[in-house]
Amino acid sequence: MSTKRGAWAVCAVLAGTACGVPVFGQAAPGPVKITLDEAIRLALAHNHSLLAARTNIQQNQAAEITANLRPNPTLFTDWEYLPLSPPPGVSFSTYLQASTEGDLGLSYLIERGHKRARRLEAAKAATAVTRAQVTDNERGVAFQVGSLFVNAQLAESTLELAETDVKSFQKTVDISEIQYKDGGMSENDYLKIKIQLVQFQTDVEQALVNKVQALSDLRQQLGYESVPADYGVVGEFEYRPLAVTIEELQAKALQNRPDLRAAVLGVTAANSQYSLAKANGKQDPTISGNYSHANGINGATWSFSIPLAIFDRNQGNIAQTRIAIRQAEEQQKAAGGQVLTDVKDAYEGIQESARVAQLYKSTYLEVAQKSRDISEYAYHKGALALLDFLDAERSYRATQLAYRQAVAAYLTALEQLRQAVGSRELH
Repeated sequence: MSTKRGAWAVCAVLAGTACGVPVFGQAAPGPVKITLDEAIRLALAHNHSLLAARTNIQQNQAAEITANLRPNPTLFTDWEYLPLSPPPGVSFSTYLQASTEGDLGLSYLIERGHKRARRLEAAKAATAVTRAQVTDNERGVAFQVGSLFVNAQLAESTLELAETDVKSFQKTVDISEIQYKDGGMSENDYLKIKIQLVQFQTDVEQALVNKVQALSDLRQQLGYESVPADYGVVGEFEYRPLAVTIEELQAKALQNRPDLRAAVLGVTAANSQYSLAKANGKQDPTISGNYSHANGINGATWSFSIPLAIFDRNQGNIAQTRIAIRQAEEQQKAAGGQVLTDVKDAYEGIQESARVAQLYKSTYLEVAQKSRDISEYAYHKGALALLDFLDAERSYRATQLAYRQAVAAYLTALEQLRQAVGSRELH
């Protein structure tokens, strides 16, 4: 299927999901084939673990609302000396007017030290850190999807190789059967070749299982409902050299890595907590006013109170948050070093994988193909022993499979490098 058709199918999948219609219940023009880029887009939109992580951002944004709230005023009232029974010789209303006391008042805590602004600043800093951490989760999901996508490509390529081999060897079995019936081959040699066919058939069955399992694992990362059960993958499964220097990659990683950005924002958040701790060390006064009616007299009262900062000046939290700043700065330095280390390790890994893949592509694939073709021709002409032919056949299969595994290792190393750099684009 072409890439264009695969993109159309994914768009249909996304549209169906957005409308709340189960994807696997839709009519489709054919099996859905997705590319690696489409797989990553699906995962970023539908991976349930990632969707759960994104709710942390919304929770932090809700915490910003709480941090920006002012204290509530306090309303208080009382009515004292109410009689349990009407007093003798005095009317009830007269007693209430002349002999009871009632109060109605309002008090309010005045926050000093810009506490509300500091709370909001600290909450926003925490949200920024969480947002960067979620972006880092997206980086991890993209790597998982890329690795599983390569596994699915390897499984499909291995299945294709196994099916081609079994068809090719079946021709050899058919020719050997004719030679055996014509007396040109011993029964023992014919049976050896026929028994060898079961290995090819077993390879096909094992490759089928590997393909189903690889696609199932990938589907889980994409979001199980985002693709139909009979979906497949499409894309180039081949070694292509990567022309980029490690210095360029490290510079790009320092700009793009979300975990490093989270560490930088962590320093900002630590400073915000320190400012808030100092603000909380400021004592907040409470002012109140109330209206009173006592013994027939109406009056007003106001009051002012403030804690005396003799012992508790929040010095413990201030010291703790000051130390936390230094901790965040060290974590930032560690994150920066980890970024450079990750790029270095991934770069060396892809260089090694590239060398192995290049060896097969430049030399050994062609050698194995020629050896198999020559051996097959010589065997059919009676110029090569059966065991030598079977050995050449096994060497060809092993070389073809090893090359596919080398390509998968290279493409996986490429995904590792993309994760280390924090970008899909490496050039």
